[in-house]
Amino acid sequence: MDVASSPADRAVAHGAAESGLTPTDREIPRLTRLVARALAPGADQIPVHEFERCLCDVRRKEWASQLMNLARRAGEQWITKPDILEAVARMHDPRATAEALRQVLDGVVAERLRETAHTPRAVMESIQADMNDAGTFLSGGQIDRLAQTIASAFGIEDVSFEDEILAAERARREEDARIEARAEARRARENERLRAWEESLVSFNEIPAILHCSPREVLRWIAENRIPVARRVPQDDGTEHFLFDPEALVRLRRNLSEWRGRESGLADENAPLAGRKVGNAIIARVAALDRYAAHFRTARALQRRITLVTGPTNSGKSYTALNALAGAESGLALAPLRLLAHEFREALLSRGVPASLSTGEERIVMPGARHLAATVEMCPFHNPVDVAIIDEAQMLCDTDRGAAWTAAIMGAPARHLYVLGAPDCIPMVRRIAELCDDPLDEIHLERKSPLRAAELPVRLSELTQGDAVIAFSRREVLDLRAELLARGRRVAVVYGALSPEVRRAEAARFNDGDADVLVATDAIGMGLNLSIKRIVFSALRKFDGRQTRDLTTQEIKQIGGRAGRYGKHEDGVVAVLSDAGSPTYIRKKLAAPPEPLAELRPFVQPDADIVRAVANEIESDSLYGVLARIKRAVLRADDPNYRLADMEQASEIASALEGIEGLDLTQRWNYAMCPVDERDNGIIRLTRWASDHAAGRPVPPPGTGRLPQPVHADREELERAEKRHKRLVAWRWLSLRFPEAYPDREMAETNTVILNDWIEAVLRQQSRVRENERKTQGHKGPRRDVERSGARRTGPSAAPSRAHAKRRRPS
Repeated sequence: MDVASSPADRAVAHGAAESGLTPTDREIPRLTRLVARALAPGADQIPVHEFERCLCDVRRKEWASQLMNLARRAGEQWITKPDILEAVARMHDPRATAEALRQVLDGVVAERLRETAHTPRAVMESIQADMNDAGTFLSGGQIDRLAQTIASAFGIEDVSFEDEILAAERARREEDARIEARAEARRARENERLRAWEESLVSFNEIPAILHCSPREVLRWIAENRIPVARRVPQDDGTEHFLFDPEALVRLRRNLSEWRGRESGLADENAPLAGRKVGNAIIARVAALDRYAAHFRTARALQRRITLVTGPTNSGKSYTALNALAGAESGLALAPLRLLAHEFREALLSRGVPASLSTGEERIVMPGARHLAATVEMCPFHNPVDVAIIDEAQMLCDTDRGAAWTAAIMGAPARHLYVLGAPDCIPMVRRIAELCDDPLDEIHLERKSPLRAAELPVRLSELTQGDAVIAFSRREVLDLRAELLARGRRVAVVYGALSPEVRRAEAARFNDGDADVLVATDAIGMGLNLSIKRIVFSALRKFDGRQTRDLTTQEIKQIGGRAGRYGKHEDGVVAVLSDAGSPTYIRKKLAAPPEPLAELRPFVQPDADIVRAVANEIESDSLYGVLARIKRAVLRADDPNYRLADMEQASEIASALEGIEGLDLTQRWNYAMCPVDERDNGIIRLTRWASDHAAGRPVPPPGTGRLPQPVHADREELERAEKRHKRLVAWRWLSLRFPEAYPDREMAETNTVILNDWIEAVLRQQSRVRENERKTQGHKGPRRDVERSGARRTGPSAAPSRAHAKRRRPS
């Protein structure tokens, strides 16, 4: 080593000589800096153990890289980055060999495995579930290696455990292969059935011979909707070629004398429709997708009155309707989210009105209660009530969930129905009232406190108590949170992957002043009572699951309207972060009238009754075949009144379930409606659960996995816990519909509470740690306002740096 020229250089040279260690040229610069910090004033030497500690700190990055490469070459995908970082942090000998490092890593992994679950088999299931969520599937050899690792962690020397795991995995994979083979064969059969049906259809010219009537009569009966059109095939010249089902036509022959005896006119509600079988009373349900209002018999039997209450956010819509609901002898409150259903119930209870609760994953039955709070998808269509409320009616335009609002507004069995929403929903609700032949009253409310656009953009350093920053992906929310924490700010967060309980807890932290700033996705625009003074957009464009586009007028009003809570703030302010867009754009959108709807046909989708009826009509027990027929033939694309909702995920689940024997059509439909996330391999997991159900094997609830101390949890572990929570949501949803197949609901509830508490603690604890660090050592982090990760772009055309995929229905 060269002659030392500084105290730190001399200390490094002395330490190397005393310890017998030779730092590499790459290590010396950082080692010198660390040694300089360890030197006492005026000294040029440090103890050997201090020198070795500094050298260990320098070498940990290289050690971590070595261990990661070793683990990946061995195919040990279950070894995580936190495992490796913990292992190198425990190594205090700079002479450590690869074997010594591996030994420490094995000990760390063994500890984590023992903390993951109480039994080796549960550990195996938990790790595989986490890895499947991340899109990683282990080979047979990797399963064998993982089983050995788990057995070693639990001190199991008997190889029978490993043999059992391997046998179970082989059996599972063989079953998966059989299911997929059967599914492929059944899909092919159903596709052939559909093709044969389409080829059997006849044109208009062939109908007179089949019905023994004149062409003029055929034309009249088609116009009267008595003869069903099976398919409409678009032609190049813009016209359509009508095709008809000959079997359906033959069954209509017995009605000819009755038709000829009547005057021409539109068919009544009991007129024969597509594919009617003689005496088949459920054909009204089969036809319900093109005459959807008639499907809700209880609602149609009532003398309903609809009151549409519209207004911007913070105009008191819910308060007006809740007073009417609380004063009724019986009632129903339908909310878009489980969290809001709870709020409706609490509002009724606070008014002295007993109320039960029904959401996709939970039930609270209050004896004697004649009021119910529920999510929109759980609307009870057969129990008449005096008053019903349906909130957030602008969701009618949502391609994923809009059909649920159509069904609720058309089918809510209430004598007086209050529909609440933003002004944008007015044309659609008017159209639905017309289709239902229900009288409609309209009430428009004005905002209780003024809302204005900020004059200037806002820097991160200018955020103050009561501000809420809006981002459009989970990653952007957590990036903003990390940056604000580094600045010493206390931060609460709200985004879709968090459970309702955690979202509510985070909202409470913000409202109570325990957090300075709220960072949230646009989920903030629906529900949650938040005392926000100023809304600050981090971008003026979002990815909506299909494309990246500018925020709409309604989105800016709905989200921005959360600012200036009445009774808390004199006014509300809507702003944008520096270089993320123009305040002028926000000002124009806030002042703009509602954007006209390009499409006024409400979304519709089949329910269990319609699915069973169509299956009966086409004589098939295949859900895949039924949904394919519905998509191809039951509701044409140009229907004047309705449009078919996006059934893509339901069809994918139905396709995956085709190979499972032992589930009836209704059970398959329930599985197809289960809230799962395709991005986390939710359909694969759902299929395996359904396979166990069909085989009579109870499906155990998902576990919590290993949960480290909240203060030490990183973002990856937080995301893993969120995914485990989503598994539990799906499991609990199914357990309400199949309690015998999903029996241990108590454990599922316990695991849900554990995960919720842990996630909440992570979000809360990290804010406290940052605050304590700021108080003890002052803020030293970079102050980046305009260059944050290079993500700032100007104008409404500035696209967010990350897109998020569409999510499954909220619970």
